[in-house]
Amino acid sequence: MFLLDTDHLVVLQRRGPKHEYENLSRRMAEFGLDDFAISVVTIHEQILGANAYISRANDRGGILRGYEMMKRTLQDANYYLVLPFDEAALLEFERQRHAGVRIATMDLRIGCIGVSRQLTVLTRNLVDFRAVSGLSVEDWTTHQQPS
Repeated sequence: MFLLDTDHLVVLQRRGPKHEYENLSRRMAEFGLDDFAISVVTIHEQILGANAYISRANDRGGILRGYEMMKRTLQDANYYLVLPFDEAALLEFERQRHAGVRIATMDLRIGCIGVSRQLTVLTRNLVDFRAVSGLSVEDWTTHQQPS
């Protein structure tokens, strides 16, 4: 099973950049929908982003775009299996922090869900996610096949 990082989900939502969307879509088509999940942390990130967008909007169009972003987040929460940040992920998070892993908190939370469930995280942020001990990561937005 694969866990879509927020950046891969955004590529799907925006259908772009075009080459990244095409590469990701082509690879995902090799599997069934049940092979993919998103995390509650990704939902959290997207809701925070939409909220910030709405708060900064200074015209009607900006407000409408912000609420459309929020709506899309909720639709994706109903489309993909949403994995929790549960006790196992929290214990893994604490273990990784104690081991000295210093990446963005949300990224580490997503990575720890992946470790605790033995999932491959699909992300463009390979540098940070590879810092998470025991995590399998791949970037499907590129032409390269995993090694």
